[in-house]
Amino acid sequence: METQTARKLAAEAFGTGLLVATVVGSGIMAERLTTDVALQLLANTLPTGAILVVLITVLGPLSGAHFNPAVTLAFLIRRDITGGLAGAFVLAQCMGAVLGTFGAHLMFEEALLQASTTVRTGPAQWFSEVVATFGLVFIILAGLRTSPGAIPWLVGLYITAAYWFTASTSFANPAVALGRSFTDTFSGIQPLDLPGFVLAQLAGATLAAVFAGWLYRGVGTVRKT
Repeated sequence: METQTARKLAAEAFGTGLLVATVVGSGIMAERLTTDVALQLLANTLPTGAILVVLITVLGPLSGAHFNPAVTLAFLIRRDITGGLAGAFVLAQCMGAVLGTFGAHLMFEEALLQASTTVRTGPAQWFSEVVATFGLVFIILAGLRTSPGAIPWLVGLYITAAYWFTASTSFANPAVALGRSFTDTFSGIQPLDLPGFVLAQLAGATLAAVFAGWLYRGVGTVRKT
């Protein structure tokens, strides 16, 4: 494997892992500090938005900072990444996500291996994930056309908002959803519900890639991975 490719994959695995560790860890911390569900969600939201700004800023120059198979799919649809590299990205993201969950468990002295029992299913949840992922991917692609330097903040702020305006709390990421299926804590999703979320997320990403491509045709340039 070429050194440059290895660095890209390492960045994707590390970034996704730290993102999931933040999501799961802040959820565990929230549950331990308060029984108020609204405060728990707020305590889960703010660190997630903040870590996205940090990770995209420092790792974006290495891999493009996808940290998300849905984002990688959108770039594949637009032919801004090769099929082989896209597949490797997804594998790295999924591995990083699971390891991120394990890392959060170790930090909080939780059982390392868990399976979530939190039910997240039904048309409203699935539609929420289509909307959440569509919005995320659209914001990224639009940002690349108009304000590339602002993308870390655009993504962090969007996810912070989407936690609250979607019924699903905006997973918007198949790798993150996978990682969260391995924790029976605040941020979990039971494995049985995972396929519905992933399909909805991939559908949202596909729609966003097509729409953004049409809307911004001829405007700016997209950075290739």
